Amino acid sequence: MKNNLLSEKLTYTGVSTTPTHLHLCSYNESEVNEFSGFNFSDIRGNIQNDRINWIQVNGMQNIDIIREIGDYYNINFLTIQDILNPHHPTKIEEHENHHVLVLKLFQAEKNNQLIKQQLSIIQGKNFILTFLENDGSLFDDVITAIQNNILKIRSKESDYLLSVLLNDVMANYRNIITAVEESLEEMESRLLTITSATDIGINIQTSRRQYMRVKRAVLPLKEQFSRLLLSDSKLLHKSNRAYFYDVNDHLQFVLQTIEICRETLSSLVDLYISNNDLRMNDIMKRLTVVSTIFIPLTFLVGVWGMNFKIMPELDWKYGYLTAWLIMIIVGFIGYWFFKKKKWY
Repeated sequence: MKNNLLSEKLTYTGVSTTPTHLHLCSYNESEVNEFSGFNFSDIRGNIQNDRINWIQVNGMQNIDIIREIGDYYNINFLTIQDILNPHHPTKIEEHENHHVLVLKLFQAEKNNQLIKQQLSIIQGKNFILTFLENDGSLFDDVITAIQNNILKIRSKESDYLLSVLLNDVMANYRNIITAVEESLEEMESRLLTITSATDIGINIQTSRRQYMRVKRAVLPLKEQFSRLLLSDSKLLHKSNRAYFYDVNDHLQFVLQTIEICRETLSSLVDLYISNNDLRMNDIMKRLTVVSTIFIPLTFLVGVWGMNFKIMPELDWKYGYLTAWLIMIIVGFIGYWFFKKKKWY
Protein backbone atom coordinates (compact mmCIF):
# COMPACT_ATOMS: atom_id res chain seq x y z
CA MET A 1 0.00 0.00 0.00
CA LYS A 2 1.46 3.34 -1.08
CA ASN A 3 1.98 6.39 1.12
CA ASN A 4 -0.77 8.78 -0.01
CA LEU A 5 1.14 11.76 1.44
CA LEU A 6 3.83 11.26 -1.19
CA SER A 7 1.52 11.26 -4.20
CA GLU A 8 -0.09 14.15 -6.05
CA LYS A 9 -2.15 11.85 -8.25
CA LEU A 10 -5.80 11.14 -7.52
CA THR A 11 -6.88 7.58 -8.24
CA TYR A 12 -10.13 5.74 -7.64
CA THR A 13 -9.14 2.42 -6.04
CA GLY A 14 -12.55 0.73 -6.13
CA VAL A 15 -14.15 -1.65 -8.61
CA SER A 16 -17.37 0.18 -9.50
CA THR A 17 -17.85 0.88 -13.21
CA THR A 18 -20.77 3.28 -12.76
CA PRO A 19 -20.20 6.38 -14.94
CA THR A 20 -19.94 9.59 -12.97
CA HIS A 21 -23.11 11.67 -13.09
CA LEU A 22 -24.39 14.54 -10.99
CA HIS A 23 -27.69 15.71 -9.57
CA LEU A 24 -28.16 19.16 -8.05
CA CYS A 25 -31.08 19.93 -5.77
CA SER A 26 -31.10 23.67 -5.02
CA TYR A 27 -33.83 24.97 -2.76
CA ASN A 28 -35.02 27.66 -0.42
CA GLU A 29 -38.22 28.09 1.55
CA SER A 30 -40.30 29.07 -1.48
CA GLU A 31 -39.06 26.78 -4.26
CA VAL A 32 -36.85 23.90 -5.30
CA ASN A 33 -34.96 23.38 -8.56
CA GLU A 34 -33.27 20.21 -9.79
CA PHE A 35 -30.60 19.77 -12.45
CA SER A 36 -28.64 16.77 -13.72
CA GLY A 37 -25.52 16.35 -15.82
CA PHE A 38 -22.42 14.34 -16.58
CA ASN A 39 -20.01 17.23 -16.00
CA PHE A 40 -19.70 19.78 -13.22
CA SER A 41 -20.11 22.55 -15.82
CA ASP A 42 -23.63 21.20 -16.52
CA ILE A 43 -24.84 22.21 -13.05
CA ARG A 44 -22.30 24.75 -11.84
CA GLY A 45 -24.21 27.76 -13.19
CA ASN A 46 -27.30 26.72 -11.22
CA ILE A 47 -25.60 26.75 -7.82
CA GLN A 48 -26.93 29.70 -5.83
CA ASN A 49 -25.23 30.80 -2.62
CA ASP A 50 -28.47 32.09 -1.09
CA ARG A 51 -29.95 28.57 -1.22
CA ILE A 52 -29.13 25.13 0.12
CA ASN A 53 -27.37 23.23 -2.65
CA TRP A 54 -27.27 19.45 -2.44
CA ILE A 55 -25.03 17.85 -5.08
CA GLN A 56 -25.24 14.08 -5.45
CA VAL A 57 -22.28 12.47 -7.21
CA ASN A 58 -22.85 8.87 -8.28
CA GLY A 59 -19.93 6.95 -9.75
CA MET A 60 -16.25 7.61 -9.09
CA GLN A 61 -14.88 6.97 -12.59
CA ASN A 62 -14.39 10.60 -13.61
CA ILE A 63 -11.82 11.87 -11.14
CA ASP A 64 -11.61 15.28 -12.83
CA ILE A 65 -15.23 16.04 -11.94
CA ILE A 66 -14.63 15.19 -8.30
CA ARG A 67 -11.50 17.35 -8.29
CA GLU A 68 -13.46 20.27 -9.80
CA ILE A 69 -16.12 20.02 -7.12
CA GLY A 70 -13.43 19.87 -4.45
CA ASP A 71 -11.72 22.97 -5.84
CA TYR A 72 -15.02 24.84 -6.06
CA TYR A 73 -15.81 24.22 -2.38
CA ASN A 74 -12.19 24.42 -1.14
CA ILE A 75 -12.06 20.75 -0.12
CA ASN A 76 -8.47 19.74 0.64
CA PHE A 77 -6.53 17.17 -1.37
CA LEU A 78 -6.48 14.53 1.40
CA THR A 79 -10.26 14.59 1.71
CA ILE A 80 -10.62 14.05 -2.04
CA GLN A 81 -8.23 11.10 -1.71
CA ASP A 82 -10.41 9.65 1.05
CA ILE A 83 -13.52 10.01 -1.13
CA LEU A 84 -11.83 8.07 -3.93
CA ASN A 85 -10.60 5.33 -1.59
CA PRO A 86 -13.55 2.96 -0.93
CA HIS A 87 -11.48 1.06 1.65
CA HIS A 88 -11.02 4.09 3.88
CA PRO A 89 -12.16 3.51 7.49
CA THR A 90 -15.33 5.14 8.73
CA LYS A 91 -14.64 8.63 10.07
CA ILE A 92 -16.13 12.01 10.95
CA GLU A 93 -13.89 15.07 10.66
CA GLU A 94 -14.55 18.65 11.61
CA HIS A 95 -12.87 21.30 9.45
CA GLU A 96 -13.08 25.06 9.68
CA ASN A 97 -15.72 25.50 6.98
CA HIS A 98 -17.15 22.02 6.53
CA HIS A 99 -17.64 18.59 8.03
CA VAL A 100 -16.46 15.38 6.36
CA LEU A 101 -18.13 12.03 6.93
CA VAL A 102 -16.91 8.79 5.36
CA LEU A 103 -19.47 6.04 5.88
CA LYS A 104 -20.33 2.60 4.52
CA LEU A 105 -23.63 1.41 3.09
CA PHE A 106 -24.76 -2.21 2.76
CA GLN A 107 -27.06 -4.10 0.47
CA ALA A 108 -28.10 -7.68 1.17
CA GLU A 109 -27.99 -10.09 -1.77
CA LYS A 110 -30.07 -13.27 -2.20
CA ASN A 111 -27.04 -15.46 -1.45
CA ASN A 112 -26.71 -13.89 2.03
CA GLN A 113 -23.76 -11.80 0.91
CA LEU A 114 -23.42 -8.13 1.81
CA ILE A 115 -22.48 -5.68 -0.94
CA LYS A 116 -20.65 -2.71 0.57
CA GLN A 117 -20.12 0.70 -0.96
CA GLN A 118 -18.70 3.91 0.43
CA LEU A 119 -20.73 7.04 1.06
CA SER A 120 -18.88 10.31 1.61
CA ILE A 121 -20.74 13.38 2.84
CA ILE A 122 -19.39 16.92 3.05
CA GLN A 123 -21.51 19.53 4.79
CA GLY A 124 -20.87 23.25 4.55
CA LYS A 125 -22.82 26.36 5.44
CA ASN A 126 -25.10 26.24 2.41
CA PHE A 127 -24.20 22.99 0.69
CA ILE A 128 -24.20 19.22 1.05
CA LEU A 129 -22.08 16.99 -1.16
CA THR A 130 -22.71 13.24 -1.27
CA PHE A 131 -20.43 10.83 -3.13
CA LEU A 132 -21.62 7.28 -3.87
CA GLU A 133 -19.76 4.61 -5.80
CA ASN A 134 -22.92 3.29 -7.48
CA ASP A 135 -26.46 4.38 -8.22
CA GLY A 136 -28.88 3.87 -5.39
CA SER A 137 -32.32 4.77 -4.09
CA LEU A 138 -31.27 5.39 -0.49
CA PHE A 139 -31.97 9.13 -0.58
CA ASP A 140 -35.02 9.10 -2.84
CA ASP A 141 -37.28 9.76 0.15
CA VAL A 142 -35.20 12.83 1.02
CA ILE A 143 -35.65 14.24 -2.50
CA THR A 144 -39.40 13.65 -2.18
CA ALA A 145 -39.44 15.38 1.22
CA ILE A 146 -37.67 18.43 -0.23
CA GLN A 147 -40.03 18.57 -3.19
CA ASN A 148 -43.09 18.43 -0.91
CA ASN A 149 -41.47 20.54 1.85
CA ILE A 150 -42.29 17.89 4.46
CA LEU A 151 -41.77 19.21 8.02
CA LYS A 152 -40.72 22.50 6.40
CA ILE A 153 -37.39 20.98 5.42
CA ARG A 154 -36.73 23.75 2.89
CA SER A 155 -36.79 26.44 5.57
CA LYS A 156 -33.98 24.80 7.57
CA GLU A 157 -30.21 24.94 7.33
CA SER A 158 -27.84 22.43 5.75
CA ASP A 159 -27.17 20.71 9.07
CA TYR A 160 -30.81 19.62 9.19
CA LEU A 161 -30.45 18.05 5.75
CA LEU A 162 -27.32 16.31 7.05
CA SER A 163 -29.28 14.85 9.98
CA VAL A 164 -31.95 13.56 7.58
CA LEU A 165 -29.33 11.88 5.38
CA LEU A 166 -27.69 10.34 8.44
CA ASN A 167 -31.05 8.98 9.56
CA ASP A 168 -31.32 7.15 6.23
CA VAL A 169 -27.82 5.74 6.77
CA MET A 170 -28.80 4.56 10.26
CA ALA A 171 -31.92 2.95 8.80
CA ASN A 172 -29.67 1.05 6.38
CA TYR A 173 -27.52 -0.18 9.28
CA ARG A 174 -30.58 -1.04 11.35
CA ASN A 175 -32.16 -3.12 8.59
CA ILE A 176 -28.94 -5.05 7.93
CA ILE A 177 -28.02 -5.76 11.55
CA THR A 178 -31.64 -6.70 12.36
CA ALA A 179 -31.57 -9.22 9.50
CA VAL A 180 -28.32 -10.66 10.89
CA GLU A 181 -29.86 -10.87 14.37
CA GLU A 182 -32.94 -12.68 13.04
CA SER A 183 -30.72 -15.10 11.12
CA LEU A 184 -28.75 -15.86 14.29
CA GLU A 185 -31.94 -16.44 16.29
CA GLU A 186 -33.22 -18.83 13.62
CA MET A 187 -29.93 -20.78 13.71
CA GLU A 188 -30.06 -20.88 17.49
CA SER A 189 -33.51 -22.49 17.33
CA ARG A 190 -32.24 -25.09 14.85
CA LEU A 191 -29.22 -25.88 17.00
CA LEU A 192 -31.39 -26.62 20.02
CA THR A 193 -32.46 -29.85 18.32
CA ILE A 194 -30.00 -32.69 17.84
CA THR A 195 -31.37 -33.28 14.33
CA SER A 196 -30.40 -29.80 13.08
CA ALA A 197 -29.05 -29.40 9.55
CA THR A 198 -25.39 -30.13 8.98
CA ASP A 199 -24.86 -26.91 6.99
CA ILE A 200 -25.43 -24.79 10.09
CA GLY A 201 -21.69 -24.26 10.54
CA ILE A 202 -21.44 -22.60 7.11
CA ASN A 203 -24.40 -20.37 7.98
CA ILE A 204 -22.74 -19.31 11.22
CA GLN A 205 -19.59 -18.32 9.36
CA THR A 206 -21.62 -16.36 6.80
CA SER A 207 -23.45 -14.47 9.55
CA ARG A 208 -20.17 -13.86 11.34
CA ARG A 209 -18.67 -12.26 8.23
CA GLN A 210 -21.74 -10.05 7.85
CA TYR A 211 -21.54 -9.07 11.50
CA MET A 212 -17.85 -8.17 11.25
CA ARG A 213 -18.38 -6.00 8.16
CA VAL A 214 -21.19 -4.05 9.81
CA LYS A 215 -19.24 -3.76 13.05
CA ARG A 216 -16.18 -2.33 11.31
CA ALA A 217 -18.40 0.23 9.57
CA VAL A 218 -20.45 1.33 12.57
CA LEU A 219 -18.23 0.98 15.64
CA PRO A 220 -15.95 3.98 14.83
CA LEU A 221 -19.05 6.20 14.80
CA LYS A 222 -19.62 5.58 18.50
CA GLU A 223 -17.00 8.07 19.67
CA GLN A 224 -16.72 10.22 16.55
CA PHE A 225 -20.41 11.06 16.43
CA SER A 226 -20.37 11.91 20.13
CA ARG A 227 -17.54 14.37 19.49
CA LEU A 228 -19.56 15.92 16.67
CA LEU A 229 -22.53 16.38 19.00
CA LEU A 230 -20.38 18.04 21.64
CA SER A 231 -18.48 20.29 19.24
CA ASP A 232 -19.08 24.04 19.14
CA SER A 233 -19.05 24.11 15.34
CA LYS A 234 -20.97 26.99 13.76
CA LEU A 235 -22.20 24.56 11.12
CA LEU A 236 -24.39 22.76 13.67
CA HIS A 237 -27.11 25.11 14.82
CA LYS A 238 -28.58 24.82 18.28
CA SER A 239 -32.09 24.61 16.87
CA ASN A 240 -31.16 21.46 14.93
CA ARG A 241 -29.20 19.65 17.64
CA ALA A 242 -32.27 17.64 18.62
CA TYR A 243 -32.30 15.97 15.20
CA PHE A 244 -28.70 14.84 15.64
CA TYR A 245 -29.58 13.43 19.05
CA ASP A 246 -32.30 11.46 17.29
CA VAL A 247 -29.68 10.13 14.86
CA ASN A 248 -27.54 9.24 17.87
CA ASP A 249 -30.45 7.28 19.37
CA HIS A 250 -30.66 5.22 16.19
CA LEU A 251 -26.90 4.74 16.23
CA GLN A 252 -27.04 3.50 19.82
CA PHE A 253 -29.73 1.00 18.85
CA VAL A 254 -27.51 -0.32 16.05
CA LEU A 255 -24.53 -0.55 18.43
CA GLN A 256 -26.61 -2.41 21.03
CA THR A 257 -27.84 -4.84 18.37
CA ILE A 258 -24.25 -5.39 17.25
CA GLU A 259 -23.31 -6.25 20.84
CA ILE A 260 -26.26 -8.66 21.07
CA CYS A 261 -25.15 -10.30 17.83
CA ARG A 262 -21.63 -10.68 19.21
CA GLU A 263 -22.93 -12.51 22.28
CA THR A 264 -25.30 -14.60 20.18
CA LEU A 265 -22.51 -15.59 17.80
CA SER A 266 -20.32 -16.63 20.71
CA SER A 267 -23.08 -18.77 22.21
CA LEU A 268 -23.91 -20.21 18.77
CA VAL A 269 -20.34 -21.42 18.29
CA ASP A 270 -20.40 -23.10 21.71
CA LEU A 271 -23.84 -24.53 21.01
CA TYR A 272 -22.73 -25.80 17.60
CA ILE A 273 -19.75 -27.61 19.13
CA SER A 274 -21.92 -29.07 21.90
CA ASN A 275 -24.51 -30.07 19.33
CA ASN A 276 -21.90 -31.92 17.30
CA ASP A 277 -20.69 -33.70 20.44
CA LEU A 278 -24.25 -34.68 21.33
CA ARG A 279 -24.92 -35.93 17.81
CA MET A 280 -21.70 -37.94 17.86
CA ASN A 281 -22.59 -39.39 21.26
CA ASP A 282 -26.01 -40.35 19.95
CA ILE A 283 -24.43 -42.12 16.97
CA MET A 284 -21.94 -43.93 19.22
CA LYS A 285 -24.75 -44.97 21.54
CA ARG A 286 -26.73 -46.49 18.69
CA LEU A 287 -23.66 -48.30 17.38
CA THR A 288 -22.91 -49.58 20.88
CA VAL A 289 -26.47 -50.90 21.28
CA VAL A 290 -26.29 -52.71 17.94
CA SER A 291 -22.89 -54.15 18.83
CA THR A 292 -24.14 -55.29 22.24
CA ILE A 293 -27.10 -57.09 20.69
CA PHE A 294 -24.80 -59.01 18.37
CA ILE A 295 -22.24 -59.97 21.06
CA PRO A 296 -24.23 -63.00 22.40
CA LEU A 297 -25.10 -63.96 18.82
CA THR A 298 -21.44 -63.89 17.92
CA PHE A 299 -20.73 -66.07 20.96
CA LEU A 300 -23.31 -68.66 19.90
CA VAL A 301 -22.03 -68.73 16.35
CA GLY A 302 -18.50 -69.12 17.70
CA VAL A 303 -19.50 -72.08 19.86
CA TRP A 304 -21.28 -73.88 17.04
CA GLY A 305 -18.50 -73.06 14.64
CA MET A 306 -15.87 -75.01 16.63
CA ASN A 307 -14.45 -78.08 14.87
CA PHE A 308 -14.97 -80.66 17.63
CA LYS A 309 -15.65 -84.14 16.34
CA ILE A 310 -18.46 -84.85 18.81
CA MET A 311 -21.11 -82.08 18.88
CA PRO A 312 -24.59 -83.60 19.44
CA GLU A 313 -26.37 -80.55 18.00
CA LEU A 314 -24.79 -81.12 14.59
CA ASP A 315 -26.48 -84.51 14.23
CA TRP A 316 -29.87 -83.34 15.50
CA LYS A 317 -32.59 -83.05 12.87
CA TYR A 318 -33.85 -79.70 14.17
CA GLY A 319 -30.47 -78.32 15.30
CA TYR A 320 -30.20 -75.67 12.58
CA LEU A 321 -33.74 -74.39 13.14
CA THR A 322 -33.27 -74.38 16.91
CA ALA A 323 -30.02 -72.38 16.57
CA TRP A 324 -31.82 -69.74 14.53
CA LEU A 325 -34.67 -69.55 17.03
CA ILE A 326 -32.26 -69.17 19.95
CA MET A 327 -30.34 -66.40 18.17
CA ILE A 328 -33.57 -64.54 17.24
CA ILE A 329 -34.88 -64.80 20.81
CA VAL A 330 -31.57 -63.64 22.31
CA GLY A 331 -31.41 -60.70 19.85
CA PHE A 332 -35.02 -59.69 20.60
CA ILE A 333 -34.43 -59.89 24.37
CA GLY A 334 -31.42 -57.60 24.02
CA TYR A 335 -33.39 -55.12 21.88
CA TRP A 336 -36.36 -55.19 24.31
CA PHE A 337 -34.06 -54.57 27.28
CA PHE A 338 -32.44 -51.48 25.68
CA LYS A 339 -35.83 -50.21 24.59
CA LYS A 340 -37.24 -50.54 28.09
CA LYS A 341 -34.26 -48.66 29.53
CA LYS A 342 -34.74 -45.99 26.83
CA TRP A 343 -31.16 -46.40 25.73
CA TYR A 344 -32.23 -46.82 22.12
